[in-house]
Amino acid sequence: MAGEPQADCLFCKIVTGEVPATVVHETDTTYAFRDINPQAPTHVLVIPKAHYPDAASLAAAEPKIAADVLHAAGQVAAQEGIDGTGFRIVFNTGTGAGQTVFHAHAHVLGGRGLQWPPG
Repeated sequence: MAGEPQADCLFCKIVTGEVPATVVHETDTTYAFRDINPQAPTHVLVIPKAHYPDAASLAAAEPKIAADVLHAAGQVAAQEGIDGTGFRIVFNTGTGAGQTVFHAHAHVLGGRGLQWPPG
């Protein structure tokens, strides 16, 4: 069921502490940790603690938590010192967009020039 932890979900296991991660920010509803395969000098993932398979399902079911993820992403950017130079928040939704972990998550990327278009 959406919102409930999934036994086979890597990010649910990170939230529960079953899988270690380098946590940089946490709120009541969100968890932010460094990506293990960074694509920029700053690459942090911000996830809802509740399980939703992608950003679209999260936004449809829990718009407040979706807003919390965006708010936390901005806080992470400020904490990481990239808010003044520019940063990107990316949600990949579906395999065609490159989503590999099916727990909604935002990538906060910065610390270098970010070209457009990204893909």
